[in-house]
Amino acid sequence: MTQDELKDAVAAAAIDEIRPRLERDSVLGIGTGSTANRFIDRLAPLRDDFRGAVASSEASAERLRGHGIEVFELNSVGTVPFYIDGADEVNAHLHLIKGGGGALTREKIVAACAERFICIVDASKRVERLGEFPLPVEVIPMARSYVARELVRLGADPVYREGVVTDNGNQILDCYDFPIDDPLTMEARLNAIVGVVTNGLFAARGADVLLLGTEQGVERTTPA
Repeated sequence: MTQDELKDAVAAAAIDEIRPRLERDSVLGIGTGSTANRFIDRLAPLRDDFRGAVASSEASAERLRGHGIEVFELNSVGTVPFYIDGADEVNAHLHLIKGGGGALTREKIVAACAERFICIVDASKRVERLGEFPLPVEVIPMARSYVARELVRLGADPVYREGVVTDNGNQILDCYDFPIDDPLTMEARLNAIVGVVTNGLFAARGADVLLLGTEQGVERTTPA
């Protein structure tokens, strides 16, 4: 199977995961990226079965509206029963690295407000140790150089993602050569750096369910 076919398979599995629990007043949390886009496309035929969605990026919001799905502000919703999103890496504890698409802060906020976080990825994203994928850190622009120096002190090789401005008006430093043995501790240490908005480690609030696309089918797992 191609990677696109694996993404289609996990998107379909996510629909099967949530469909029995959809209610007419449900507002879903929707993530960002190519796999999330495939989920949005498959969600469209069910748009009359739920109220609408909260999007983690302007791009996802636009795609949802294009399918006739109403998009709500999170402040007006409070909590969402499900948050469905992809990831750049996932380990056995369902700790994640996210933010390759630059939407990590809004993704983390929506995930925090979700009763259940369903992560949908293909098998290439499963790793034993997080960190081969460069870890994104969203920073206040004036603090970028300071934060970069602090990241070097932690052992990372931070690279400014040039030409990228997040939906929040901030900048991103990608941390290369940064293997992460203790995601929970590192997430907190990074967030404590002055000028950091948030980082792409989703360990304090990892996924509740992993739908992993493999050659043998979609594997459903919960945290080890």
